[in-house]
Amino acid sequence: MSSAQTGADVATVPVHTVSVVVPVYQGERTLETLLAEIEPYYVEQSTPAGHRYVVTEVLLAYDNGPDRSADVIRRLAEKSDKVRPVWLSRNFGQHAATLAGMASSGGDWIATMDEDGQHDPAYLADLLDTAMSARAGVVYAKPTNAAPHGFLRNAASKGAKRVVDVLGGSQDISTFQSYRLVLGEMGRSVAAYAGAGVYLDVALSWVNGRIAQCPIELRQEGDRPSGYSTRTLLSHFWRLVLTSGTRGLRAVALLGVLFGFLGVAFAVYAVVGSIIGGISAPGWTSTVVLISLGTGAILLSLGVIAEYLGSVVGMAMGRPLYLISHDPDEGPLGRRLPSDAALRDS
Repeated sequence: MSSAQTGADVATVPVHTVSVVVPVYQGERTLETLLAEIEPYYVEQSTPAGHRYVVTEVLLAYDNGPDRSADVIRRLAEKSDKVRPVWLSRNFGQHAATLAGMASSGGDWIATMDEDGQHDPAYLADLLDTAMSARAGVVYAKPTNAAPHGFLRNAASKGAKRVVDVLGGSQDISTFQSYRLVLGEMGRSVAAYAGAGVYLDVALSWVNGRIAQCPIELRQEGDRPSGYSTRTLLSHFWRLVLTSGTRGLRAVALLGVLFGFLGVAFAVYAVVGSIIGGISAPGWTSTVVLISLGTGAILLSLGVIAEYLGSVVGMAMGRPLYLISHDPDEGPLGRRLPSDAALRDS
């Protein structure tokens, strides 16, 4: 196959459109620099693997922060029709703002990044190549260096994710990052059904069967204070715990069953001991029988309630029974290059 033919075949593959979503809380000092870095990608680009892509819109989801970010957003929107403000009525938090931006997007892919400048837009091409090669609906950035937050915060983050990994069971929480590339229809569907307080990445894991990671290097944050207080970080962690699964509730259910059996067994032991004379203290047998059976019944009942509560929690979070999507080969993941076809046929 000649290079001219290959180029013609590549040109027939549709261009991947990318919507960039940036939740904005304290972006007064950093937004203009970030948008200037994204601007070159408003023109069609090619990834290292040869996939064509273009950033068609940048959605700035304003989360009512304490600075003058709103004025900066208005100014940026006036300068470029690619910039689309998404105005939230009050402060809802980073994940809610990100979901609002996703719901307002229209691209084949949704890229989410922070406002503080630590995420380099140049890695969009690598994220897309990773998604296409792994056939993944979600690609997370995998930092090759430590996050620029300080030792204590980084250590606390790793420890918190390890705890949630144990509680959550199936999800690999350690892969979650705010710099991510998501299939557009998947991101918009998640934004439609996710309930209040849901952790965005857990919601994505409910409907996505394949997750990939792409190595990137984090940059220093811009010249601005962190938008996360200790209280905010603890709230963030607790939301992750609550939405990561119902393993904790199921542990209560198993504990109730275990104590129920132990209570019956110990009651039988106390009665038999009283009959054969091994226990002589007056009233001890009846007291132990009541305590054992009562404790077992209470914990068993709590276990049953925990199972029902787990089901209710899943429904309250908006966890869907299923998600209908397009044929993968007819969507963005189906836009293989001629070289990919050659590899499959060989």
